[in-house]
Amino acid sequence: MQRTNKSDLVRQKEMEHKDIVMEYFKKIQFPIEIKAPRERVWNTLWEDKTLRDWANIVDEGTYMVGEMKEGREVQFISSVSGYGVTSLIEKLVPNEFVSFRQIADTKNSGEREREKEWTGGTESYSLVEKDGVTTLTVELDVPRGQEETFKIRFPKALERVKILAEKKD
Repeated sequence: MQRTNKSDLVRQKEMEHKDIVMEYFKKIQFPIEIKAPRERVWNTLWEDKTLRDWANIVDEGTYMVGEMKEGREVQFISSVSGYGVTSLIEKLVPNEFVSFRQIADTKNSGEREREKEWTGGTESYSLVEKDGVTTLTVELDVPRGQEETFKIRFPKALERVKILAEKKD
């Protein structure tokens, strides 16, 4: 009789979680080249004024609450609907990479949980600079049935990031 050790059980649970995530979400990726240093692109993504500008295209009125530090939680909330998501910052390398795991869907401006829609999904932003051009690649898990909306809105939002980051100061 074969014994199952704890790490085998952990791996099995992780695989089951991935299967559920893959069944419920569709992973989509959006790359864009921006003629700006990656620090400027990073700041455009995460500074309050510019985040509100580009994220508004994805979900009207979106803003972020919390501090961008690995291991911390942040909330992305729509000031229009009050709906949002609480995300754990799983990995953060400033000016290079950030990965979020959606841990709760919220309503009432982040004060109450709501039905799970985004919970369990991930979202990452990768920035690679070469010769003054930064390639920003966003990869996210989108609930099935919403892929088409995000395939329209997210490229427009990234075009807005590009415009904002390429502006001369």
